[in-house]
Amino acid sequence: MSRFERYLTVWVALCIVAGVALGHFFAPLFQAIGSAEIAKVNLPVAVLIWLMIIPMLMKVDFRSLSQVGRHWRGIGVTLFVNWAVKPFSMAALGAFFIGYLFRPFLPAGEINSYIAGLILLAAAPCTAMVFVWSSLSRGEPNFTLSQVALNDTIMVVAFAPIVGLLLGLSAITVPWETLVLSVGLYIVIPVVIAQLARTALLRRGGEPALSGVLAKIQPLSLTALLATLVLLFGFQGEQIIGQPAIIAMLAVPILIQVYFNSALAYMLNRLSGEAHCVAGPSALIGASNFFELAVAAAISLFGFSSGAALATVVGVLIEVPVMLSVVAIVNASKGWYERGAAVRRLAERA
Repeated sequence: MSRFERYLTVWVALCIVAGVALGHFFAPLFQAIGSAEIAKVNLPVAVLIWLMIIPMLMKVDFRSLSQVGRHWRGIGVTLFVNWAVKPFSMAALGAFFIGYLFRPFLPAGEINSYIAGLILLAAAPCTAMVFVWSSLSRGEPNFTLSQVALNDTIMVVAFAPIVGLLLGLSAITVPWETLVLSVGLYIVIPVVIAQLARTALLRRGGEPALSGVLAKIQPLSLTALLATLVLLFGFQGEQIIGQPAIIAMLAVPILIQVYFNSALAYMLNRLSGEAHCVAGPSALIGASNFFELAVAAAISLFGFSSGAALATVVGVLIEVPVMLSVVAIVNASKGWYERGAAVRRLAERA
């Protein structure tokens, strides 16, 4: 994990300060940026999102889907948590904490928008940072790669229906045209571009050429993320200055869902007898979020200054420290995990 990635939370915090200040002193400039859109898609943000997502998707080898059956228990657990539990648990947590418990302390007009942002954050599993978390937990790399490739494939067809369903249940009007457009712009097209670029690099120079290019463009990806955050907080500045506690309140359901889903995936893997090197990344994939996609979709659906956009950015703010804590728990509990009866039985058979 590079130093830049390790201190992502610090950079995000600095972007909050910079965005709030710039939005206050250069409001006309930010309004001009916000109005540069076609079909509800903000062009500057679209470019930044592509710069974020495409380098990450270049790491994914969809040929690894042929290895899915090798760790079917871990794959099954992760799919269950990612697609059948996490989006719905986040919707429930958002409804309880934001829609009920914290409602008196939040702007009345943004309640549904905050919940929508939380749903967007949980509706797609992480693609890029998972490789970092898996490495830190000494996870099985082939499992991680095949699981990410499978999740990305499912995301193309499942993201819009799940988001639409949960936004509908939350009594939020679903702009279906914009939602489908977001899926095309921020999932389908980046996947195609990333895989074409990956294939071209591998043909030209093999894995060394691909690794070299990825190392060079990774800082560009994170820089684009930070630039997007500056723009977001430029629009959110007045609201944050008025109620800084909003960020803390939005963080509560995000933190709970991360620890709940990671623990659920970890325990289900233990009960199924899966090896620890698979259970670790399974728990981490089950808990982490594709926050780049969430930020892009929130801006497209609800706008720069929406509560939904702010909620997704809070996910970025706490991503690194909370996931590192999950990695530490997974590593520290390895002995306990391997004392599980099902794990022992399968290890003895092997």
